[in-house]
Parts: sequence; structure tokens; C-alpha cells
Amino acid sequence: MGSGAVNAGRSGWTWGYDAYEPERERLVEALCTLGNGRFATRGSAPECAAGPVHYPGTYLAGCYDRRTSLVDGRTVENEDLVNLPNWTLLRYRRLPEGEAAGPWLSPDSGELRHYAVRLDLRHGTLHRDLLFQDARGRGLRVGHTRIVHMGDPGLAVQRTTFHAYGWSGEIEVESLLDGDVANTGVERYHHLESRHLSGHRTVFAPGGVAGLSCRTDDPGRVVALAVRTDTSPERPARTTSTSTGTAQAYRLPIARGRPAWCAKTLALRTSSDRPPGDPLAAAVEAAARAADFPALRAAHEAAWRRLWEEGELHVPGEAGRILRLHLFHLLQTLSPHTADLDVGVPARGLHGEAYRGHVFWDELFVLPYLGLHFPEVARGLLMYRHRRLPAARATARRAGLRGAMYPWQSGGSGNEETQELHLNPRSGRWLPDRSRLQRHVGSAVAYNVWKYARATGDRGFLHGGGAEILLEVARFWAAAAVLDPALGRYRIRGVVGPDEYHDAYPGAEVPGVDDNAYTNVTAAWVLARGLELLGELPPARREELCGLLALDDEGLARWDDVSRRLHVPFHRGVISQFEGFGELAELDWEAYRARYGDIRRLDRILEAEGDTVNRYQASKQADALMLGYLFRPDELVGLFARLGHRLDDETWRSTVDYYLRRTSHGSTLSSLVHGWVLARLKGAEAWRYCEEALLSDVADVQGGTTGEGVHLGAMAGTIDLVERGITGLEAGPEGLRVDPVALRELPRFAFTLSCGGHRGVRLRILPARLGIRVPAGPGGPFSLVLPGGRRFTLLPGEERWFGL
Repeated sequence: MGSGAVNAGRSGWTWGYDAYEPERERLVEALCTLGNGRFATRGSAPECAAGPVHYPGTYLAGCYDRRTSLVDGRTVENEDLVNLPNWTLLRYRRLPEGEAAGPWLSPDSGELRHYAVRLDLRHGTLHRDLLFQDARGRGLRVGHTRIVHMGDPGLAVQRTTFHAYGWSGEIEVESLLDGDVANTGVERYHHLESRHLSGHRTVFAPGGVAGLSCRTDDPGRVVALAVRTDTSPERPARTTSTSTGTAQAYRLPIARGRPAWCAKTLALRTSSDRPPGDPLAAAVEAAARAADFPALRAAHEAAWRRLWEEGELHVPGEAGRILRLHLFHLLQTLSPHTADLDVGVPARGLHGEAYRGHVFWDELFVLPYLGLHFPEVARGLLMYRHRRLPAARATARRAGLRGAMYPWQSGGSGNEETQELHLNPRSGRWLPDRSRLQRHVGSAVAYNVWKYARATGDRGFLHGGGAEILLEVARFWAAAAVLDPALGRYRIRGVVGPDEYHDAYPGAEVPGVDDNAYTNVTAAWVLARGLELLGELPPARREELCGLLALDDEGLARWDDVSRRLHVPFHRGVISQFEGFGELAELDWEAYRARYGDIRRLDRILEAEGDTVNRYQASKQADALMLGYLFRPDELVGLFARLGHRLDDETWRSTVDYYLRRTSHGSTLSSLVHGWVLARLKGAEAWRYCEEALLSDVADVQGGTTGEGVHLGAMAGTIDLVERGITGLEAGPEGLRVDPVALRELPRFAFTLSCGGHRGVRLRILPARLGIRVPAGPGGPFSLVLPGGRRFTLLPGEERWFGL
């Protein structure tokens, strides 16, 4: 498995690179990002400002700014996750005795002789080791260690050590706070307004503290950063400031056997913090009173230890090491600190600026893991959707519909943030962007509500805000479905499915396609769950909600009717991706592969040729097959039976085979879904897709996209593939259901989860055997359901093994 990284230890707890390669530096920066759920800093070299090679970035969860740009003669508005001032920047150079100062050193210097980067996953620390040597053989070894504090979400620290070989003198060090930054990390956005910070204020305070505050334009949030620079030997600083930043310069004596070091401790505060106050004053005070580096590091490592105890995942070999890296980045983006924030799941993490930091349906692939390990975080992310329910209702009303229509891309407000134009880099043309027609995002939100509540038993949420979300999405689908008398079924027209390639029929002036199977089936599921939920609500709550949402017997009868008569198209014995898909032309896949090699973005290739993918039976990613990802085989059979269709094994296998041959996998989620579905079908090709999902970011299989931010949904999905996909695991009111399938490449693994009121339940999967340990402590008996409906009860503190 070629991940391109160096395994710096046998334990599988390290991720590293043993050489400086400018062409992959942005990939390294993204994969070496450190965060704590509140903010994250890319793993950029502290010596380097933003440029063609390096892209330092610090991102605060939920910190968006709205700007207007002129694109292709049109005025467009975009909301972006803001790149904050660079706190990591540190310059240094040698001052040998009796000589003039040498050049500022960096990985790009000609004197670089050694460069290594090591990410310590166990302790959440990033290490860099550099060796410089001049023409006279005089060496300088530089070591950087960085943490973004997992215990205190407002702190980070970076310590740099200097060792001299063959010379003595001084090291000149400049510790900088650079507020002259912009959002320039994604080349295709370079036409858009990129400056989001203004009103810079700088200050110096006793104890080596420098502070900088600035504000976004819309909504006008003030962000303040303060750094305390400590040195050894201790020396006074020479301070200077500009309109957008600060600099603290030190001259530190150094000789062989007498190293020097400096540490930058960051405190981050904003005007959204509570209690309210001056963010700059608060940041300066926090930086001044922060503990020293050893104490901060010890507390940080203790916090990570607690995280790993709750989120344990042990898979042997290289696959396990990649999975642990994926889990590391998931926990850095969505940690227990996230539960207290008003934020959603950023599709590209807090690791870069791709997708402008927006929230998509990727939470569909993230929340299952969080619900089984960190349910408070999952609940907090669902509350982000609940707080934006008024915006979703308003969007539905503007479309002439009832209920809630959640946006395809959400940010700070919950309004639709999907761009109206997108650039095809291959042709250089700006094209209409119709992805906002992906109405299925509402079903994903409702699905997450239902599955979270079943897995955690959180009926308070389900009957409270969760019920409002699910019922409003159901109300939307009941309004969006239109009865076709000739067909005798309801239809949902003018949408875009998960595929994304097909945004219109060939030659049509009206965008969208009709009766996307995934959209219609999930809409039917939401309506059925809405009726089920109303049936289980306490009478007073049911009456309250029916009054609030104007639900009466006639309206609920329509819900039931639509949930049973939504149209699902078929052709040639398989589920049609949408009505008319089987009538489109077949693509000569081999010819395009021979001509272009990588055809993941087939839409861009065809558009550059003057053609359109709308003409072909060609999908960007799993669409109809997503149904096999969301629903167990028996659930899927039941759903189709409710809709009046018989879905047997032969039809489903034929459907899977059909779309396997017609999918370009232009999304990292596609191989994940295909691997999941094939694993459950015991398909011979399952591991091929699972492996591609594992490698999608670490090997940057899409050619440059990972450097713009990781694909958090794909990362979380690979973990979920092991924990739920291969094990057939589902947590619900009846207990924990497990129905594993054998995957030769992953014969054994172990993980912990939270279920049935118990935290830290540990499962071990071996060939034909399953072990389970229920931790001692509070909580009643634990229920386990194995294949064949075999039910067992375990008591707290009990460990047992079962044959499969």
C-alpha cells in the first residue's frame, strides 16, 4: 500500500516524511495539520511565508467572511472560512563571531542538508528536524516542535531549538505575527476577493508578549492573537510593528555544546467568546499567564491520551496506520471542544480552503463514528442544523414549498452558499453551477438525526430539536412530490443526485433531472420515519408539533401515500439512477482512459472538448449505490417493498455491477461507498475500492486536492467502514447488533465504542470469532445480537468470546 509517507516507528503511531520535496510540500502541510476542534494550524514550515511552495494557514471553526467579487462579468458573493494571521512565522540566521550575519535560513536554502517531518499521532505533536551546513562545513541543526493544545482550546505553542557544530557566535531570531494574509490556498479561486481581514491593531506587553487583532468584514467578528516568546538564554527583544503585524528580534549566544531555544506560545480569542470583552486584551493576558512549554505539552498529551481511550481503533499493518491518521484528523477537527461551538462538519476539515470551508452532506459519513464514540460531539453538530432550521424553512418558502429545504453548502448563516459559477481549469471557462439542486442533503440531515438517536438512546434530542428537523424535512418532501396521474405515482423533478455529473437532460434548457432514485427512496424513508416518530411522541409533544407545523390527519395521510408511491425508475432489470438514465449514450471508457489516463473528472474533460457528460451513462460517484451504504439489505428490501417494488439479491447485484462499470470516481467518497457495498456483498473487488479510499488523501490520488484540505468525510468513512461496514454493526434500542463479513485483507481488528449507557465497550474481531468486554461501572446489562438472531446479555465488567 503506497502511502508515500515514512513509517518512523513500528507502533503505527507516527506519520512522517524524510526529505524536503517542494512539489509535495502542500500535501505535507495538510496531512501534518494540528488542531483541537476549535482551531487548527496547517503543518507548514515556520520559516516560510505563503508563496508558490508553502501555504501556512490557521482556521477557526465557524469563522466565515462574506465578500463580493466580479467574475466573468458577473457580481458574485462568496462566504469563506477565513485564513487567520500566521502565528508560526519564525526567521533565523547565523551570526558567527567576527563575521557579518548570514542569510535567513529555510528549507529552500541551498545550505539544507537534512530535512525530516514527523507527526506523533499518539501525543498530537509535530516535529521538524533540519540541518544546514555552509561551504566551510559549519553546521546548524534546528528542531521544531509544535502543538495545538487539546486541553485548552485557545492555546498553541511552538518550540525551536538550535545546535551549532564547528562554530560559535549568535543566532538572530525573529518571532513574527503576520496579519498580512489572504485566502489564496486554492488556485481555482484566484479570481475571487481573497482579503478578509481589516482593522489591524498591534500591541506589545511585558513578558515578551506581542498581540494582533483584526476583524472580518461580514459579519464583523474580531479575532485576536497574542504570542509570548520565551528564549534560552533569556535575552531582551527588539520590537517593531507594521500596520498588519509585529516582530520581536533576539540575539541568542550559541556554541557547540551550548544550544539555544525559543518558544512561541499562542493565545487565540474572538469577539464571539463568552464572557464578552476585548479579545485583544484577553489574548494578551492568556498568553502572558500560560504555562511553560513542558507543562503545556504534558497537559496536551494527557488530553490526547483520554481521546484515544474513547476512540481506540487497532488495525494491524499499514492499513491500520492510515486509519489511525484518518482518526487523528477527525478528532482534531471535531473534538469534544466542538460540542460547545455552533459549527457543522467542514467537508475539508480545518486543513485548507477548498470548498471554502463549507458544510455539505459529508456529515453523513462522519456522524456515525462520533455517535458511537463521542455522542456529545455528534449532538452538538446536529444542533448546528437545528439552529439553521429557520433559514431552511425560509429557503423552502422562497421555492414555493413547505417544510425545510437545507442548503447544499452551508456556512455561518445556514443560507445556500453554493456558488453560482464554477471554473473548469481544463477549458478556462466559467460554467453555471447547479449543485444547489442536490435536495437530498435534507434527507441526510434527517437520517443523521434518526440514527444518532437510535444509537445513543437520546430521546430528549429526538423528541425535541431532532423531531423538528426530521418532521420539517418530511414536510418538504411531501410538498415537493407531485402526483403524475398517468403514472399513478408521485414524482420529484428538477433535482441533482449525489452523482453531480448530471445536472440536466441533454439539450434541455431547464436544469435538473427527474426522479433520482437515491433522492426519491430517501425521501420516502424520511416520510415513513416522520410518521413513526409522531406515533411514538408523548401526546402533548405531538399536539404541540402538529400545531406548530400545521399537520392534520389529511396532511399525514398524504405523507403516508407519498412514502408508498414515490416513483423509482428501473431499466433493463436495474435501478435507474434517474428517469431516462438508461436511454443516454454509452461512453467509450477505454478510449478516454487511453487518451487521458486519469478520467476522474470526466465532466471537465468532456466540457473542454465541447461535449457534456449529461449525454452519457457516466457517473462521477456512487449515486443509486448510496442506498446500499445507508441501509442494511433487509432495510433496503423493506423500503422498496413499501414503494411497491421487489428488490431481490439478483436485482441489487445487477445494479451494483451496472454502476461499477459506469463510474469515474471523481469524488473520494465514491470508492468508499463502493468498497462498503461490495464488502457486504462479499464481492471480490471490495478491497480494491477500500484501499483506494484509504489512500485517497495520503497518496493524493486526485492529484493536488489534498493540499487544499483533507477530505474529512472519506477519512471518517474509512474508519466507519471497519467499525460498522465490515462488522455489520448497528446500535439501537434492542442493543448492539453485529453481523461481520470476512475481508481477507483485514482479518483482525479491535475498537471501543459507546453503547447502551456504557462507554468503553471493546470489540475484537478475529476470523470466525468475536470478543466483547463491557467495562465495569455504572450501567445495566448489555445486550448483544449476533447473526441468526442469537441474543446474549453481558453484565458490567464481563468479557466473553463468541463464534461467528
